[in-house]
Amino acid sequence: MQAGKVIGNAWELYKAHWRHLLPVALVVYVLVSLLSLLLAVLLGWVGVAAGILIAIAGIFWLQGALVVAVDDIRDGRADLSLSDTLARVRPRLNTLTLAGLLAALAVGAGLFLLIVPGLVLLTFWLLIVPVIVLERAAVFRAFGRSYELVRGHFWSVFGVLVLTVLALILVGISFGILASAFDNAVVDLAVDVATQTITAPFVALAWTMTYYRLRGLKEAA
Repeated sequence: MQAGKVIGNAWELYKAHWRHLLPVALVVYVLVSLLSLLLAVLLGWVGVAAGILIAIAGIFWLQGALVVAVDDIRDGRADLSLSDTLARVRPRLNTLTLAGLLAALAVGAGLFLLIVPGLVLLTFWLLIVPVIVLERAAVFRAFGRSYELVRGHFWSVFGVLVLTVLALILVGISFGILASAFDNAVVDLAVDVATQTITAPFVALAWTMTYYRLRGLKEAA
């Protein structure tokens, strides 16, 4: 598996289906943000803490919804509506939440302490969301299954991770420059929403395509 080919395939799918993927990302991201804000307003500092956890889990909710959308368009057309997509990921939200918080804690600790362990964990666990959504795996099984798929292809998967992060950085810098020209809180918020909406589908495409490539290789072997 070559990282460059996976990214290229993800980009082609993104260009072909962005009209279907972006609304999914926008709706989920806005809902998660509103929930975090509501908790902060109603519960004070307790709500802020809960909002942080919701925001972390929301990353995995967003990716879960997009994995469903990506799986839907693999045949070249979008068959699921927005509501259908959200309905399919809803039963997996609890699993995504727990897996996301555990992964964030472990990877964050690894990055904080020595950086390298965090990157290793992030690479081996890159596929936990596709595994949870597409294979309906439980939390700890998802970690193990992701490791099984990545094992033997670590550097290729790490390459996919690096390339997607670089893409996120480039888009973030570009939109950051745009926001700085206005120096307005409303514009900053709008730019943040736009950045997340545009980049999240590409990440989901790249990582879900990695999942399918590795699963195909394992099944062939």
